[in-house]
Amino acid sequence: MLALGLWGLDRGGMWGDEGVTYLVGRRTVPQIWHLLHGVDAVHGLYYLLMHAVLAVHPGEVALRLPSVCGAAATAGLVAALGVRLARPRVGLWAGLLYAITPLTGHYAQEGRSYAIVAAGVAGATLLLVRALEERSAPELQTRARRSWWPYGAVLAVTFLLHEFAVLVLCAHALTLLAARVPRAVWAGWGRAAGVAVGILLPLAWVSQRQSGQVAWLRVPDRDTTERLARGFLSVTPTGVVFWTSVLLILLGLGAGRLASVALPLLVVPPVILLTVSQFRPLFHERYVLYALAGAPLLVAAGADRLVGMLGRLWPTSLLRPEVAHGADRVAVVERRPELVGALTAGGHHAGTTVGGHHPGTTVSGHHPGTSTRPPLTGINRTTGAASPTPSPSPRFPKRPARTRLITLAGALALAVPFLHGLPAYRSDRLAAHRPENLAEVSALAGRELRPGDPVLFLPSFWRVTALAYPGPFAGVRDLALAESGARSGTLSGREVAPAELEGRLAGADRVWIVAQSNLLPSRWVPGDPVDRVKLDVVDGEFARRRQYVSGRVKLALYIRRTPPQDMVMPAPEHKAGPAPEPVVTPAPAPPSPAHP
Repeated sequence: MLALGLWGLDRGGMWGDEGVTYLVGRRTVPQIWHLLHGVDAVHGLYYLLMHAVLAVHPGEVALRLPSVCGAAATAGLVAALGVRLARPRVGLWAGLLYAITPLTGHYAQEGRSYAIVAAGVAGATLLLVRALEERSAPELQTRARRSWWPYGAVLAVTFLLHEFAVLVLCAHALTLLAARVPRAVWAGWGRAAGVAVGILLPLAWVSQRQSGQVAWLRVPDRDTTERLARGFLSVTPTGVVFWTSVLLILLGLGAGRLASVALPLLVVPPVILLTVSQFRPLFHERYVLYALAGAPLLVAAGADRLVGMLGRLWPTSLLRPEVAHGADRVAVVERRPELVGALTAGGHHAGTTVGGHHPGTTVSGHHPGTSTRPPLTGINRTTGAASPTPSPSPRFPKRPARTRLITLAGALALAVPFLHGLPAYRSDRLAAHRPENLAEVSALAGRELRPGDPVLFLPSFWRVTALAYPGPFAGVRDLALAESGARSGTLSGREVAPAELEGRLAGADRVWIVAQSNLLPSRWVPGDPVDRVKLDVVDGEFARRRQYVSGRVKLALYIRRTPPQDMVMPAPEHKAGPAPEPVVTPAPAPPSPAHP
């Protein structure tokens, strides 16, 4: 995951949201605090983190490195969950599958918080599993009471990085419900979750007042849900690889305790947010990126179950008797013990029994590739006491070569979908694959604009272009700007009154516009009165001569239309010709970001 994240990390340009991260991260801590009172409070902790990172070395690579590290950490945590909940090869396959999922790689190279949030959720889920395991061992029950607080601390930090991560609590609650844990476990989990939610509440109250920032979101439809499912469930969204992944996920649903953790994580947060968004649009796939971790776990568990089914068809009589016996013993040991209370009726474990042991116990022992921590046992849900475990067997044979080959073959098989999707991976690492490239627009401005040229940003958000790459805009006249964003506590600055802007535009015979690409002309009516003046005056009194478009943003030159002149001899009447076709200018090499 680290290698894939670093591949093409310096793609030569930031897009709009990354530009916001960059310019806010370069402000002082008091300036960031001032900003959060009016906008982007939900990203406050992330901006403080990026302030520390960019203070070391400001640049596009440093901007994205925390996300790369977050994605790498998540891949490792997914693997650790697979090891704890199933067996080592399930963890290996799940971690590799998470790493090669295109959606993971996309957000690993974004200068935003979503990959780090995914790492926090995966870490909290692993701590939840660990807390449940420790609760089942008598000698660890004192430590188990303290093990909820690391879980709560990780949740609290994750919620502060993005508040929609709180939906993972619903998934974790469903896991506990499926495991039929005793009331003491519910109490410990509830205290830790309650503290995390309590820390989040002030942020939720402030961000509620700033909800206009997500007014651009729309009610998700069937296509939205289908795209999310295809992006989450497979390395490729269509074809044989996709349907194979779906089949393996269905097989993975029978994987006992792994399914009780992975399935709620995969399904519950997206379903809740999609449902709420039918009434108040709040959904975007990046807000629930952390739920993706459940899919590779289920796929890997399904592949493991498929191998087991095929293994039972293997003619064991062809093996030497001692090898066949050793394979059976290893298969028993490799099965991980169930979650506290188990998932079956009566609290019995679904694990394999050996010899004359009671059905509620499993054989425990150590062999290469398995953990040495105490196994989980059956729990009396009334008293919370753990049932005794049998003494471990003295020694088991080494894992047979066939098992090692199966593990290696599964890992190598993941190269097939990765190579199949290699063109998509490569294109995703191009700046053109993002919504816009601010560096290209700024480079063109540096070539076309001259000191003193008037510039307008429509809407004012696109001033982020000049703030992220200020060099090309040095010396130009920003007609609408009254106070910088850093001083005013806003993202893009405070602008002059509408009447004053009209007066400034009256003396301009030409103006450069950095605008939303679908504006001018447009039926859109801005809510900001200053933006309405920009749109009305430029669209009504100026004609476009040339423009450059990069995704959602464009740079265009507008020339004032010549007013009619009274003459002694009337000129021949003629109809005004159509406006000249805009000239799209190729972009020069993008500049490097400088200090705003």
